[in-house]
Order: sequence, then structure tokens, then C-alpha cells
Amino acid sequence: MTRKTSADFDPQVLVDFDAYVHGALSRRGFLAKVARYAGGALAAELILQQLNPRFAAAQQIAADDARLKTSRPTFPSPEGNGTVTGYLVEPVKAKGKSPLVLVVHENRGLNPHIQDIARRLALEGFVAFAPDALAPLGGYPGDEDKARELFGRLDQTRTRADFIAAAGALKVLPQGNGKLGVIGFCYGGGMSNVLATKLPELAAAVPFYGPAPNLDDVPAIHAPLLLHFADKDERVNATWPPYEAALKAGGKRYVAHTYPGTQHGFNNDTTPRYDEAAAKLAWSRSITFLREQLA
Repeated sequence: MTRKTSADFDPQVLVDFDAYVHGALSRRGFLAKVARYAGGALAAELILQQLNPRFAAAQQIAADDARLKTSRPTFPSPEGNGTVTGYLVEPVKAKGKSPLVLVVHENRGLNPHIQDIARRLALEGFVAFAPDALAPLGGYPGDEDKARELFGRLDQTRTRADFIAAAGALKVLPQGNGKLGVIGFCYGGGMSNVLATKLPELAAAVPFYGPAPNLDDVPAIHAPLLLHFADKDERVNATWPPYEAALKAGGKRYVAHTYPGTQHGFNNDTTPRYDEAAAKLAWSRSITFLREQLA
């Protein structure tokens, strides 16, 4: 079956889907809106099925790949939810100590796609740790709608503290070289921006289509930033001009790229919003940047 792309959908469908994914529309609300211009309820259901992720089909690195060592460690998070749990991936044949990357998921928790991202990073020579913000509520539930619903129950102050605790624990792992970067997507992109303001020891941050942090906190950023933006992403892109102005005013080091014709989520190869050319370019730039900053 031919893989669907964003070009196969009415632009308004993609706008409505983005609102649904980020909580501005319920599932019922999304289906009702789409049904009005897609030919009825059955057509709307089909469109939603086509837009939802297909994790198994998109997986690049098998969970049992012999080149990798995986584990599910738990670290203390006294300022957060008590503990933080996630997915740790290490290259088996590392030459010496490895650079460290914290991987921050979207607003659905540690789903199979983000685990695959962590494995991809480990095959590039990094020790990658992807915390699950939903761990206090039982972890990623295996269903994207349920995951979004659970995500709305989180105390974001405690969740932020969990990610800070995870970064601290990752940085001191004996198999690491002590140089820490962060990469995140959507919610995780926003969290990457936030962590850059909270972690003076951070050596690199790579937000993918992430909203800006509190602009009053920008002076606290020490890490160089590599920021990736989708072209058609009004919600996130509206936060960029004032953020960039604050970065410039503070003399911060950053490079930003916007990828023409892309939708929010263009790096996520489990959905039709994936843009192969843009995703490959953004990934290549990210790996090069992380290697340079974390060597």
C-alpha cells in the first residue's frame, strides 16, 4: 500500500489534526469537524486512522538489536515525582566513554517511536536516555488517545523536575564522558528549550518544533542551540520571533532552520506528516551538531 503523506490530506484536516493532537480538540470534536467536509462520519474515521501513527511499520532499529544494550533504570527525583524512569540505550562496542543525550518525547509519553529514536542515537555512538513523563501514572499506556488524556493529568512543575533529575543522573553515568546534550520533539522540543534555561552544565540542545521557554529565563542559557522548525506550524512558529530576539540580545549561540513545505511533526516517520527529505537533513544536522558539542 502506498504510504500517505501530508499532501494527500486537505490542509484544514492537518490543522484540525494538530489541534486534536495538542488538546485543543477532542477526538469527537476532530471527527465532527472533519466529517463536515470529508463526506461523513465514516470518511472522518478513515482519515483519523490514516493520520494516526504506525509504529511497527516505521521502526528503524529493532529493540533487540545486538549492537545495543538497553535497560529501564529508575533514578531519584526528590523535587519531582520521587523517581524518574525511562529507557537507556548504549552502544555495545563503544570506544571509550560516550557522549550523553537526553531524549524528550512528545505529549504522549515514551511511545515506541521515541524508543526507536533513542536506539538510533545509540547507533550513532551516544548513550541515550529517554525518560517517560507518564511513569507516575503507570507509564505509556500503549494507546495514543489514552496517553494524551493521561498527559493532561501531570503536574508539569514536577514533570519538569523529573527531566532535570534525569539529566543529572545521565550526566554522571560512568560509561559517559560527562558531556550532556538534549534533543526533543514537539512537547519535548519545548522541554529542551526549558532545560537549556535550567541546566548551566548542558552542552547542547536540539529542539524540534518546540515552543519557546519563558523569555525572562533566556539569559540563563549557556548551551548552544540547534533549532528545527516546520514551515506550516503557526502555533509553534509564533513563539520564535520574540525568542530569537531574546537570544540575540543575550549573545547566545544558536542556529535555526525552517524546512519548506513541512508540517509540525515532520521528523516523526510513523505518521503522514513525516517529510523524508526534511527529516533526513534535520537528523544529519543534529547528529553532526551533537558530536561537535559533546566530543
